[in-house]
Amino acid sequence: MKLKPIKPVFRHLVFLALLFLIAGLVATPTASAAPKQKNLILATTTSTQDTGLLDKLIPMFEKKTGYFVKTIAVGSGQAMAMGQKGEADVLLVHSPDAEKKFMEGQYGINRRLVMHNDFVIVGPPADPAAIKGSKSSPEAFKKIAGGFLFVSRGDNSGTHAKEKAIWKAAGINPEGGKWYQQTGLGMGQTLNVAAEKKGYTLTDRGTWLSLQKNLGLPILMQGDPILLNIYHVIEVNHAKWPKVNAAGAKAFADFMVSAQTQKVIKTFGVDKYGSPLFFPDAGKRVEDLGK
Repeated sequence: MKLKPIKPVFRHLVFLALLFLIAGLVATPTASAAPKQKNLILATTTSTQDTGLLDKLIPMFEKKTGYFVKTIAVGSGQAMAMGQKGEADVLLVHSPDAEKKFMEGQYGINRRLVMHNDFVIVGPPADPAAIKGSKSSPEAFKKIAGGFLFVSRGDNSGTHAKEKAIWKAAGINPEGGKWYQQTGLGMGQTLNVAAEKKGYTLTDRGTWLSLQKNLGLPILMQGDPILLNIYHVIEVNHAKWPKVNAAGAKAFADFMVSAQTQKVIKTFGVDKYGSPLFFPDAGKRVEDLGK
């Protein structure tokens, strides 16, 4: 049977249909535009969780990038231990000396300054050790040592590392003393223990501000340069751990130092506490902080 030739009008319609199909393929984002690995593991400190900062930032990041973030809030030491095993993709931590060792071991790449606040020493309103008015944190610790309860996190966190540095500067080893109790818990929980037992403790200002209403633990020592509390974001080294979500880690790190996120950090907490819980530092030098 002889086929009839296609009429010009149908040929024109077929040609238009092909044009629309090609245009649609060009306009539609390719699969590579979306994250290949959508899940991202963030190992961070309890302070970023307890203050509510991550509750503000993570939804912004997920909406902007399409990643789904699993946040594991532990001490900085535990967060870096996860990074050393390739069990996290990106870290947000505040233990500078430990971070430097982490980087020297090539476990992380692209360590970037994000923000800071400071540590403060809090304790019972009556201040039985009379640390208020001390000229330095080591001096305050010396007054507490031996006779008054000090509650330590004891969890190898950034806060615990700072506390140990102050004890060292004071020339005191508190380990084993009945007056020195370690909780092994996060900052918020440790503050609650100190409040319940009417003891002293070292805390980051952000967590204290977010919980102080129900604590009854006033700030008794602050402003010492040694109390500066600095946060960095670190991508876990993909070359050492191939399964790490390198693209997601970089996306999160870029997000944390972006102008938009730094603006949110700058005002976070002001409406509720009258002052920010953190100060944005992306692009600055550590040497210039606190000046």
